[in-house]
Amino acid sequence: MQPRISILDVAVDDVTEQEAVIAVDGYIRSGEPHQIVTLNPEFIMSAQKNAHIMHVLNHASMSTPDGVGILWAARYLGTPIRERVTGVSLVERLARESVQRGWRLFFLGSAPGIAERAAQLLQNRYPGLRIAGTYAGSPKIADEQHIHTHIQDTQTDILLVAYGHPNQELWIARNQSKLGIPVAIGVGGTFDELVGTVKPAPEWMHRLGLKWLWRLVIQPERYKRIFTAVVLFPLAVFYRQILQRRVRRIL
Repeated sequence: MQPRISILDVAVDDVTEQEAVIAVDGYIRSGEPHQIVTLNPEFIMSAQKNAHIMHVLNHASMSTPDGVGILWAARYLGTPIRERVTGVSLVERLARESVQRGWRLFFLGSAPGIAERAAQLLQNRYPGLRIAGTYAGSPKIADEQHIHTHIQDTQTDILLVAYGHPNQELWIARNQSKLGIPVAIGVGGTFDELVGTVKPAPEWMHRLGLKWLWRLVIQPERYKRIFTAVVLFPLAVFYRQILQRRVRRIL
């Protein structure tokens, strides 16, 4: 078990990419269902308003620090996290490891055709990668049984779900145990980034933690989500810290 900290009552693991892979290997060997969350500030803020989302996030087997805001908040709270582990980098690493370990990956979600393209791209990049299946589907409860028919009997080891937060996390929580899949990961826009549907930010913006600014420029319709992550999240962390200090003084 890796150290787990709390940011606004949401758990996040101080885990490196290598440690995440080791954990995934253990999960698959166990055969029991394990949900992995790639946590960013938007997830934490949605949990402040929805107790069910909070419950799902906090009961995940592993929650990787995806957003740069998570690293900032952890450092500000005096519990620094060693490494950022994004959905894209984790999927790439698991695909590479799967060639050696024989894991089978299923790509679920995104727009029609995107999961297939992402799977093909990774197969080309990592020859020998075993794809259990691909399907777009939808996160609607009414569509779940139909999706089950596409996944059942595929001998999937790792299910990658790209329905966006919170739909993907809630879908996994409802369905993973029924499908008997040992590892399920909510990967957000990873498929789109892999195939280039969403143009990736320049490397220098990645290094400076300015991916949010790049997204705002190329996808201005995301401004509410970006505002939540870049403005409301830090304010919430500041406010909670100030409030706790005042309570300690009173006590």
